[in-house]
Amino acid sequence: MEHLTFEYPAQRAFTNRTHVGVVGSGDLEVLLSPAASMTATVDVRTSVDGYGHIWKSVLDRFFQRYDGAAHIEINDFGATPGVVALRLAEAIEAIDTHTPGDQA
Repeated sequence: MEHLTFEYPAQRAFTNRTHVGVVGSGDLEVLLSPAASMTATVDVRTSVDGYGHIWKSVLDRFFQRYDGAAHIEINDFGATPGVVALRLAEAIEAIDTHTPGDQA
């Protein structure tokens, strides 16, 4: 089991929380909550060791488009980079469509 942490600058704040995906074979869950500062932090817990450079690449690409201040927790059980990108996009879509106070 490996734990990785990444940080990115942010331009807009979120007030909502969301949860997408499940921890299961070849999948992952993403928990997104508002950040205390104008940064995005990502904590990854993965069952697959030694792929920090792949996580960094996927997250770097994601944060080229995403500018929200959030704390993102990713619990991974062997998801491919494509599934990671899909789950992150689902979390952002879910958070952007909720009204303040909603929870997913």
